[in-house]
Amino acid sequence: MKLKGLRWWVIALIALATVINYIDRQTMNVLWATSMGEDLYPDMSIDGRKAIYATISTFFILSYAFGQAIFGKIFDWVGTRIGFALSIGLWSIATALHAFGRGVVSLSIFRSILGVAEAGNWPGAAKANAEWFPTKERALAQGIFNSGAAIGGLVSIPIIGVLAIYYSWQAIFIIVGLIGLLWLIPWFVLVKAPPKNHPWITDEEREYILSGQKVDNVVSTESDEDYKPSTTEILSRKESWGVIIASASIDPIWWLFVFWIPTYLAEVYSMDVKGIAIYGWVPYVGAMIGAFFGGLLSQNRFNAGWSTNKIRKFVITLGCLVMLPALLAMADPGGPTTAVILMAVILFGFQTAIGSVQVLPADLFGSNSVGTLAGIAGMCAKFAAAGLVALVPILTAGGNYTPAFAIGAGLAIIAMASIWILCPKIEPLKPRV
Repeated sequence: MKLKGLRWWVIALIALATVINYIDRQTMNVLWATSMGEDLYPDMSIDGRKAIYATISTFFILSYAFGQAIFGKIFDWVGTRIGFALSIGLWSIATALHAFGRGVVSLSIFRSILGVAEAGNWPGAAKANAEWFPTKERALAQGIFNSGAAIGGLVSIPIIGVLAIYYSWQAIFIIVGLIGLLWLIPWFVLVKAPPKNHPWITDEEREYILSGQKVDNVVSTESDEDYKPSTTEILSRKESWGVIIASASIDPIWWLFVFWIPTYLAEVYSMDVKGIAIYGWVPYVGAMIGAFFGGLLSQNRFNAGWSTNKIRKFVITLGCLVMLPALLAMADPGGPTTAVILMAVILFGFQTAIGSVQVLPADLFGSNSVGTLAGIAGMCAKFAAAGLVALVPILTAGGNYTPAFAIGAGLAIIAMASIWILCPKIEPLKPRV
């Protein structure tokens, strides 16, 4: 049996895994702001529950950071097929275990397991992208994959809101956890091997993928695919640090909204679970559009003959410049409708830029090393995000979120600068002589 366009089926399945990933992680974010936090800590103030939520969330992000580095290596060792199975299988079980959480310690443990496992989704996607797509299609493929995060955020809030009307928060965690285990069935059926050896791929698509990985607008060298640098050598390159710093600067902006949109709406606008379900999904519409826009824009510029270097810098800069004014405007957004629309603009800019940031490891190194750099960059990004999430209860005491948004604007500027300064030319790196 031959399946045309097999690479698009693979990336679509990974995007679906990302949707599930975000439903799993958003479950607690929504439930804590409405029923879960009050149920576990009925006598505590809003600021007190917010501090506990920040502590548990910080454990999640720190574990997520280590998970990025761990799973980056795991995917390079065992490949994408087994790597994704390990990642999503473990995080689905961890999600269900949240139903048995009774306080800070137990929830922090379950959240940490979830963080380590969910982190594998990103270096795994970067590696799958490097394996299954030619250079010119990688940003579009990454945009499709990233749209899963946006779609997951979009659908998770109303889904969890509706479930909360009919089920206890404990039952919701178990229901959501089962979804990921079902995903394993089509994954094992479809992804049997990399494109070079996959029995279902057509000869034309195999040649298109493999030949397209050796060229960058015509110029390349055959020996690049044999370059397998050690972790030490990867970290000795300034271009690697450009990727790491950009990731560590831009990623906390996303996490600021992922973790705090429900709490922000509940605290600033006194919304209950129904109100959050009505408003909370809107920002992710902007994120979904941005994920596709960034990928399609990169694809368009490749077809126009632009170099990889010019395209990546242009798209990353554009996304950051879109975020800046909207982040500053969040200081005084007015009503909830304006606030969620501004958030949608911010997440649109973020998703426009992040797809190009995430494919930089594949642009700089071959498929043998892309998981390592992607994992390290993701780990550093999550450390930075953990720091910002931990600071939010302090920065937003009394319901004033302006300092948090101002920090986000500064991070967008740093992300742009790191790419322009530390990555003078984005192209496949060659061994040092």
